[in-house]
Amino acid sequence: MKTKEGFDKTKKILIGIVEIFIYHISILLSFYMRYGQEIPSFNYVAYENAFIYIITAFVVLNVLFGVYVLYNKSIMDILILTVIIQVVLSIMIMAMTFFGRWFTFPRSIIAISFVVSSFALFLWRIAVFKLYERIAGTKRVMVVGKEENLAESIYNFENAKNKRHKVTCAVTGNYYTHIKNNLSDVDIVYLTSDMDYAERIKIYELIVRNNKKIFVDTSFEHLLMVNPNIMNIEDESVIELSNFRISPEFDVIKRSIDIIVSLAMIVLTSPLMLIAAVLVKATSAGPVIYKQVRVTKDQKEFNIYKFRTMSATAEKESGPVLASANDMRVTFVGKYLRSLRIDELPQLFNVLNGTMSLVGPRPERPFFVEQFKKENPYYDLRHNVRAGITGYAQVYGKYTTNFNRKLNFDLVYIKKYSLLLDVKILLQTIKVLFDKVSSQGVEEEELLNKKMPEHIKVYD
Repeated sequence: MKTKEGFDKTKKILIGIVEIFIYHISILLSFYMRYGQEIPSFNYVAYENAFIYIITAFVVLNVLFGVYVLYNKSIMDILILTVIIQVVLSIMIMAMTFFGRWFTFPRSIIAISFVVSSFALFLWRIAVFKLYERIAGTKRVMVVGKEENLAESIYNFENAKNKRHKVTCAVTGNYYTHIKNNLSDVDIVYLTSDMDYAERIKIYELIVRNNKKIFVDTSFEHLLMVNPNIMNIEDESVIELSNFRISPEFDVIKRSIDIIVSLAMIVLTSPLMLIAAVLVKATSAGPVIYKQVRVTKDQKEFNIYKFRTMSATAEKESGPVLASANDMRVTFVGKYLRSLRIDELPQLFNVLNGTMSLVGPRPERPFFVEQFKKENPYYDLRHNVRAGITGYAQVYGKYTTNFNRKLNFDLVYIKKYSLLLDVKILLQTIKVLFDKVSSQGVEEEELLNKKMPEHIKVYD
């Protein structure tokens, strides 16, 4: 059965063009709301002069924030993204008009257009999202692998923000035969890596011949194939697999950006850090700044700086304990500092001194690093780059995601690294601050106790 597809690049470009038009009309409407029919020419000329820069910023922000990637969105995501982008854009417009010396561009127009454009763009994006859902439809997914390894994957599909994917059947044994017999009833086959190589190749051939999509998990073998380099040696094409490292030249650029941005952020957030320090000191006994030994690039240990969010004796009796979804050791003020990520602002000084980066794998404590290394032989690969304040796992994972899943996110980040990816992660982090789901998660014990949903057919 031929399935409907979602929005391709051409459709996304057309959507972007319409959004530019909507944003432009929103600003024009703001001028009319502010001045009526008699718009001062010197005010409007300032907008005309800045137009190309404003529209460029508008498009770039939309792309970097992932506005046109719809498969993993909900209506609330669209609302949050629209408001955040328009806030950031308003700030950028004020900066543009200052540095461009377009001083006659009214600040009142920026404020009015923020409200008008946010409302108009949100309505348009909801219409596009509903159209996308109708065109793309719900994709039926077959999950394949050992039953004990499918619990989290099924949970993730079933609890996604939208119903883009629905697991309809699970194959836990005699893989090839069951896939062949039921392939016509699904759109996507999700394969885990816990099957014989020869059988997996047969399954790949079967799925490709039937024009179905293949999803695979982020096992080490699959991660190795990310960002390959195709080489031609005489009459043979060779695939060169990239390593889990960032090139030296990119590392120098990344470090330079870290220094500049961390200095600017320290200056900008100093009032907020002062308020946080006062609140921590006033509400619980102990030091304001909490120092803890963590591991960064080349497995070097360093002291990470954070505002203290737990009681000063939180681990006196228990010893090192990983954070959980509802950690009872967190203070009343600490709960809010954590949810808004304010507790991590002192880490800007770690970035400045070179022990951390703005973006990278979250640093772990030596105690847990040693544990994780025993459980996963590839854990050391995340230490090929500096630890980060935020990262791929923090943006796309959840706060309590287990260490193996977080490691996969970290390795994907290293493999796909680019300066643009760093910018996207930094911007997406802003959204995470307003998305409480990103601060939650499913505990491993809860997943282990979950049964296969009744609506999923199981073939073993």
